[in-house]
Amino acid sequence: MSKNFRDMLETFDNEFPERDYTIEITCPEFTSVCPKTGQPDFGVLLFEYVPDKVCVELKSLKMYLQQYRSEGIFYEKVTNEILDDFVAVSQPRRATLTARFTPRGGISSVITVEHIAQS
Repeated sequence: MSKNFRDMLETFDNEFPERDYTIEITCPEFTSVCPKTGQPDFGVLLFEYVPDKVCVELKSLKMYLQQYRSEGIFYEKVTNEILDDFVAVSQPRRATLTARFTPRGGISSVITVEHIAQS
């Protein structure tokens, strides 16, 4: 968890906890900073999750993600950190985060991390 960013995430009660359904959230303007060059990194984050008791409140997710704008962090770490925080707060049945970072020097990266709740 980076600098207590997790504390910014809020939830609300899932009105259909008896049903499996998927929520897809696209965040097309994610920004962080390359820790080696100091250059900005841009990406699209795609959250797909099956909620259990609660759902993630979208404004809080937006505010949480904005905290990374000046954070020097590698793609792999930020993707895993964001999913860890998301799971810790929402406790979903399943969650996948796909981070598609824009090309830099002719190379683009896609990082996908998953969580499946233990029964």
